[in-house]
Amino acid sequence: MSFKLGFIGCGNMASAIINGAVSSQFLNGGDICVFDVDSAKCKALSEKSGVNICTSAEETVKNSDVTVLAVKPQVFPAVLPQIKEELTKSGSALVSIGAGKTLRYIGSFLNSGTPVVRVMPNINAKVGEAMSAVCGNESADESLLEFVKGLCGSFGEVVTLPEEQFPLFGVIAGCSPAFSFMYIDALARAAVKNGMNKQTALKISAQAVLGSAKTVLEDNSHPWELIDSVCSPGGTTIEGVASLEKDCFDAAVMNAVEASLDKDKKL
Repeated sequence: MSFKLGFIGCGNMASAIINGAVSSQFLNGGDICVFDVDSAKCKALSEKSGVNICTSAEETVKNSDVTVLAVKPQVFPAVLPQIKEELTKSGSALVSIGAGKTLRYIGSFLNSGTPVVRVMPNINAKVGEAMSAVCGNESADESLLEFVKGLCGSFGEVVTLPEEQFPLFGVIAGCSPAFSFMYIDALARAAVKNGMNKQTALKISAQAVLGSAKTVLEDNSHPWELIDSVCSPGGTTIEGVASLEKDCFDAAVMNAVEASLDKDKKL
């Protein structure tokens, strides 16, 4: 089953999703309509991907089978009541990419029986390598969930998770890119310290991390098996691994996850 897709909000994440869906040919630009209070964002998306521009949130819902709410979470209380009746009238399902806003919270602004799906993508959607999680309320049927998973698959990988695991997903998929960027930059700065040009060092470090991640996903070996395969007896790699262990590398990463989770609970 094909769906017409609408977007309320055309920020960075919405643009990444639309560009992924169109460039992968999951959808045609003509099957997507968009609305944003900043009309320049809509115009830019239309020129790049051929999407249709709407003049209001309600018009977007009216012309969509699935409407993606891609505005900041603090704007939800203003936007959801505005589109509540049109969602029911048109039979459009709602997809939220707002962090921290539960299905129950979103549903509290809508009529009973409105299908709602939560999607949590991460920043890597902008390069087609997002890691996204999906869950739906009781009114979200299998065809809707499969469409949303297909949409997420057009700009990366996707898993279905129970909603109670979304905070943890938000840390290990949403916060971890920042941790990874820190690691890549630290490797590059260490190279600069030892005489290498920073731009070259960044390229080498980023590609090494990219290849290592792909190896974990495709090799079917435990990460420590892969570590052992790189460490020659008495060699340079085991010396570096031992230094990282001495400096509590594992503990530092786990503490970062716990700190992010604790902060999420307080929001």
